[in-house]
Amino acid sequence: MAILKIARLGHPVLLRRAEPVPDPTSPEMRRLATDMAETMIDANGLGLAAPQVHVPLRLFVMRDGPRVFALFNPEIAPLTEEQEAAWEGCLSIPGLRGEVARPARISWSGVDAEGRTVSGEADGMAARVMQHEFEHLEGILYLMRMVDISRLGFTEELARFQAPPETRPDAARQEGKR
Repeated sequence: MAILKIARLGHPVLLRRAEPVPDPTSPEMRRLATDMAETMIDANGLGLAAPQVHVPLRLFVMRDGPRVFALFNPEIAPLTEEQEAAWEGCLSIPGLRGEVARPARISWSGVDAEGRTVSGEADGMAARVMQHEFEHLEGILYLMRMVDISRLGFTEELARFQAPPETRPDAARQEGKR
């Protein structure tokens, strides 16, 4: 197992459509999925797509509660017109977060690390993570889906200024100025 280098915004691997994985059960693919899971956990991420580790193949890993799973050659489709807007970050765009609207419920399918065809439905955070990682396989970054760039910021600044006023780090100083 190894921690892999994560491609950052500006690297061309993040902007191209990934190729299908011919044999998800090959030793190389199993090792890649394991290394990606270890890299994602080490970086404190919720998901990681193969292009993010400089491998232009259709594979992502993600956390599902306490377990991590790999999905090869995934397909995703919205199950509703309803959109949910939420803040997203990306291991390839460290330090920034942006608000992105995505379908609230999706269906998904693909092949697991054992070579079995798997499918299901997802909503909430699982749906968001799957869509985010799937879009990496299409060469799309969350920044490209934002409709209001004023809803983009550095994680640290967003935490400071979006917290309730009484819990902000600068609250004590502000109280003294009133």
